[in-house]
Formats: sequence, C-alpha cells, structure tokens
Amino acid sequence: MGAHKVLVVGGGGREHSLCLALNNSVMVERLYCAPGNAGTASIASNIDISPTDVDRIVDFCIKSNIDLVVVGPEAPLCESLADRLIAANIACFGPVAELAELEGSKLHAKQIMSEVGVPTAGFQILKNVENIDAALNDFSQNPWVIKRDVLAGGKGVLVTTDRSEAKSFITNAIQTDGKVLLEEFLPGQEASMLVVMDGSGFVCLPPSQDHKRAYDGDLGPNTGGMGAYCPAPIVTKSVHEKVISRIVRPMFEHLSKMTTPYRGVLYVGLMITESGDPNVVEFNVRFGDPECQITLPLIKTDLFTILHSASTDTLSSLQVEFHDAHALTIVLASEGYPNQPIKGRVVEGISAKQANIALESSWVNHAGTKLVENKIIANGGRVLSCSAMSKTLSGAAILAYELIETITLEGGHYRSDIGGQILGVNR
Repeated sequence: MGAHKVLVVGGGGREHSLCLALNNSVMVERLYCAPGNAGTASIASNIDISPTDVDRIVDFCIKSNIDLVVVGPEAPLCESLADRLIAANIACFGPVAELAELEGSKLHAKQIMSEVGVPTAGFQILKNVENIDAALNDFSQNPWVIKRDVLAGGKGVLVTTDRSEAKSFITNAIQTDGKVLLEEFLPGQEASMLVVMDGSGFVCLPPSQDHKRAYDGDLGPNTGGMGAYCPAPIVTKSVHEKVISRIVRPMFEHLSKMTTPYRGVLYVGLMITESGDPNVVEFNVRFGDPECQITLPLIKTDLFTILHSASTDTLSSLQVEFHDAHALTIVLASEGYPNQPIKGRVVEGISAKQANIALESSWVNHAGTKLVENKIIANGGRVLSCSAMSKTLSGAAILAYELIETITLEGGHYRSDIGGQILGVNR
C-alpha cells in the first residue's frame, strides 16, 4: 500500500478522469484537485486555487507535502509550473515551460517538426494584412486551415471554404497576435495518440478518435470535442508502426536530450491519408479532453505508478499493460455551446454512487459542473460526459447512450452518432 499525496491541477472532464483513476490506486493515500468540480469533490479534496496561480499552487504543495503533481491543462505548464515544482523538489507530471511551447506556439511546433523530420502540413506565416489575398490564392484548391499562434483554449483553429470568413479570421489574428499560420489542407481521417514520455523512454497509449463538430453528421461549429472512442480502428498495425518510427521516436530522441527532458504526456494529433501515412496536425502537452476519459480506463497498470515513473525518468523500467476492451464517451453540452453557453442550470439524474470504472459498465465524467446547495449546476460549455467500457465498441456505445438518456439539463445537447462512422449506424 502506498502513502502518497497527489495534486491534480485543473477542473474539467480530463481532471475528473485522472482523479477517478488515481483514486483507485493503492499507491495514493490523499488526493487533491485544484480547483476541481462537482465530480472531483466526492473523491478528492477540492482546493480553491486557479490552475494558473502558480505561486499559490507551489506554496500549497510545499505546505501539504505533496509527492506528485499531475497538471491537466496546458496554460499552467506554459506559465512555468513544472519548472517551479522541480525547483522545489516536487515530482511533476507535465513538461517545463520551454517544452510546453510545443503547444504554446504553433510556429515553434512546426519548427521542431521540421528540425527532426516529422511529417506535417506545409504552411505560411502571415504578419501583414496586405498579404492575405495572395496567401489565400496559394491554398485555394482546398479548404483553408488557419491557426493562431497562441494558447486559445481549443478555439484557435479555423477550417473553412468561406473566403470572407478566412480573411476575417486572419485579419483579427494578425491584429491581436501579430501573426497567424495558414496551412496546407491535409485530407484524410483524424486520430490521436497519447504518448507518456520521460528522459528514459516512452509508452504509447491506445489511439483514439474524437468528434469535433457540434452536431450529428460532423455539422456545425468546431468544439473542444463532443465525444470520442478508443481504440481507433483507423490506426492499424501498419499505421501504428509508422507513427512510432516517423513521429514518436524522433520526437522522443529530440526531447529526451533537452537540459530537462520531456516528462509528461505528448498528445499527437494525427491526420492519416488514404494510403495510411500519418501526418501531425498538432502537438499538445497534456491529455486530450475527452480523449483522456476513454484512454485511462483501458490502462491495466496502476496509473500513479505510470505518472510518477514518468516524472522521475524511470518509465523505461515499467511494463505497462492494457485491457483488451473498447471505451466510448459522449459529451453533454450546455445550450448555446460552443458560442455562448448558458450556465447556472441544474443537472438532474446523476447517480450519487461513486463511479464504477470496469468492463461492461458506464459512468459520468464531470467537466463544467459545480455544487450549489447539494445541487449539481452547469458551470461551463461542456458540462459532463457519459463514458462506458465494453468488450466491443458497439457495447460501449449502448451503455454510454443508455446512461446519458437518464440525465437531464434544460437546453442541453449531445451528438447521437459518436462512433457511428465505425459502427455504421446513426442513433
């Protein structure tokens, strides 16, 4: 039995998922979450500290004798939280600020990919509005892909065939950020791979596939993610081998040689062509949300052991095992999401019993929720997700949809076709 104290930083669905998995670890004695949500409140001690309040987080960790900090969102990492914790001799799962720039700056990520030979889309950097029309003409054969070069909370990318929309987005980005990236469009299917990495080695978690558009049939605006499933069949054995040889291993070899090696999870956003060739769409320096909710349950090995090993450069000595199963999650979003989500409404139908994450079971991952007078209140755009694990993807989908249909939120909406492309059905 362990006697470790762990702090999870963040308050979304990803962090609730991390807390659920860490709560099941025999190595964890006390679990904290800052700031947490209504779900983490039942399994951890919520601490009222903003994820980007680095000074207070470090101070809390020192005073509370925290053994491991698991950083959920990217912003604290870019604000040097890992650097500060390492200086205080506290293990941190999450990279230092220099390496967090892989997500903090799209341009920096492109430059690193070019340096190490990782396949990705070609691009132009636009700094002057006078050059917009010529640049749009250069990429006019396909939809335009435009990326802001800042942390934008998942809302910094536009893919559009509307020239006026593209021009407006580019103009605004140049005015606010100083520059913007216009990328070559890569046709294919998207998938994600989460790679736990430290200075000694790396472990690839099962690949997943996210649903970004707000509505059924991949219609409507882009979101932070409306659901996901894992593993993703598009990542065949052949594709998997290419991802490792062309992307993961070159990145590991680069990142492990840094003064402070990469310690955390590298989210590899992939575009897989018809010929089975993977290209990198983006890197994130943290678990994806909602990919985290359906990847962690498939890990058989104790999660604390994995995360702590990666924080102390001992990952290569660990043999990580996975369940032979499928997981699927469906996001319940507030009315108006992703544009102007309405907060403050009561969520009803969530069981008070603790989530049971097991084969042939379903559970709720809280995201934008808070407790007010013992009522669960919607406090964000993505309120919660209903997740399930089964021997088959169709079994996981049935369980997750059965669960979400028991939960009510005025104006709330969710997609009825998560996993539908693979299952060949629309609900």
